[in-house]
Amino acid sequence: MQIHSSIADLRAALKNRGHVVFVPTMGNLHAGHISLMEQARAHGDTVVASIFVNRLQFGPNEDFDKYPRTFQADCDKLSAAGVDVLFAPTEADLYPEPQEYVVEPPAIQNILDGEFRPGHFRGVATVVLKLFNCVQPQAAVFGKKDYQQLMVIRNMTRQLALPIDIIGGETVRADDGLALSSRNGYLSPAERAEAPRLYHLLNEIRDAFRAGEGDTVKLEKAAISALDAAGWKTDYVAVRQQSNLAAPTDAKAPLVVLAASRLGTTRLIDNIEI
Repeated sequence: MQIHSSIADLRAALKNRGHVVFVPTMGNLHAGHISLMEQARAHGDTVVASIFVNRLQFGPNEDFDKYPRTFQADCDKLSAAGVDVLFAPTEADLYPEPQEYVVEPPAIQNILDGEFRPGHFRGVATVVLKLFNCVQPQAAVFGKKDYQQLMVIRNMTRQLALPIDIIGGETVRADDGLALSSRNGYLSPAERAEAPRLYHLLNEIRDAFRAGEGDTVKLEKAAISALDAAGWKTDYVAVRQQSNLAAPTDAKAPLVVLAASRLGTTRLIDNIEI
């Protein structure tokens, strides 16, 4: 596996490498990330991963400084997964001057996670567009666990006419259902045992909806009450249309149930498509 930090070296390494598929990450890799790399391999000739902890998408009181950085272990996992090229820029490589030009997503950036993390999706869209310009892939893989992020990137790519196919990677879960996440490492043993409750409640909403319960507000409130009773602090549980994350208005539109809730000091997100 080749490792490059400069944009010029990366571009030189990717000349004449066929169909390039890109998987951006912030490192601290787990089986969910590796699954995305494996999915990428099925879609192209050359798999490129990136590791960059993007300051722009962290709020002033979030965990940028303590976000786990495990570069050597990450390299070992990527190499074992057959990744061809790793782009690992420093902040000076990617932001050699203050990033004054940014991507401003539309109203979708202010709902759900965006309501509780102002500016987050602006930072995500800006760095992803910049990484796209560095790597110049034909396809890119983003995990469905970050469902709103996937929608923001997919819509940005379409509206800006970028020649990149956006592929949604399925969420990888532990045996008890907890979605794999770098932030799971913050959980205490007792919190880790409690954490699968979020996934199980999303399943209950999906099952109730399939059984004919059409009152989405009732289902959302019941799930929040169950989390509150177990000591969680919930930002949202929401049933939305998959295409635009708006509240359901079309009876035939595919839906997704999304949630974000804090267990102790750890904020967990999850979703299930209906």
